[in-house]
Amino acid sequence: MAQKLLLIDTDCGIDDALAIIVALAAPGVKVLGITCCFGNTDVDNVCQNVMRVLTVCQQTQVPVFKGAAGALIGPVTGFKDHFGTDGLGDVLEKTEIWKEQIQKEHAVRAMIRLVNENQGEVSLIALGPLTNLALAIRLDPSFPQKLKDLYIMGGNMEGKGNLTPTAEFNFRMDPESAYVVLEEYTCSTHIATWEFTCRNKLSWECFDEMVNQDTAAARFMKKITSKCWAYSREPRTINKDLLFGNGFVPYDAFAVAACLDSSVITESLQCAVRMEVEGQLGRGMMVVDAANTLKKDHLAFVMRTCDLKKFSLMLKAALQIA
Repeated sequence: MAQKLLLIDTDCGIDDALAIIVALAAPGVKVLGITCCFGNTDVDNVCQNVMRVLTVCQQTQVPVFKGAAGALIGPVTGFKDHFGTDGLGDVLEKTEIWKEQIQKEHAVRAMIRLVNENQGEVSLIALGPLTNLALAIRLDPSFPQKLKDLYIMGGNMEGKGNLTPTAEFNFRMDPESAYVVLEEYTCSTHIATWEFTCRNKLSWECFDEMVNQDTAAARFMKKITSKCWAYSREPRTINKDLLFGNGFVPYDAFAVAACLDSSVITESLQCAVRMEVEGQLGRGMMVVDAANTLKKDHLAFVMRTCDLKKFSLMLKAALQIA
């Protein structure tokens, strides 16, 4: 059986780190490269974080590329501390070694080259703001047609947000890029929205089983989540029915898992989607148009339900790699 080829675009925070580990651990999979963008933290920290993950997994041969440092439009704004100021919980020593380890080629150029070298075979997984993807199609308008498929963690399906009242973090950090991707990437597109990930949270008992395994990867995950307020187990309520604190939400890992094994996702809504780029409250919200009143030819698959047992076993197995 031919290897499954992945290209991962990330703003590597704690959830991205777990998602990357899952991809690296999957049998029959080759990660062609990891491209970095701003998001959870600045792009330099993201590059360093990716190299930390690869080092823990003993897979530093995977090439890493530095990409967009800010959104297409507007100045670079302050970063949130959801996963700590460095994206990995502020518990790791900062060094400059990563600068010698990453590739000199720009991330967007690398994306285009790697896909051109493997046309029709590459699954692109986007785990952060979509700036690198938008830039790629502006440099090469045929880029999406050369992909096998696209998996995104981002956006929302019910107008409920975590950065603003109506917008999810990844899409709100660069709405114009999200608009470009949702309109112009006509390859098979699968979206794990914020509400979907929250509604398919895992138990803290499951989390403890994962991170208490005697492996380097499990110890790494336990360390980077140890002091991060986002992993507090105190119940919090956001948007009425989305509960936090009573479960572990591995946001980005859903997109990777869906790409690796389509049976993990038990129900999806195939529909038109569009990014709202205007409005004081609506900017950054993904509109789900189930009736396709937009008359779009390209419909995305918006994930709705998940096989949690299969998903949790995949995560647990991934942390046994080292």
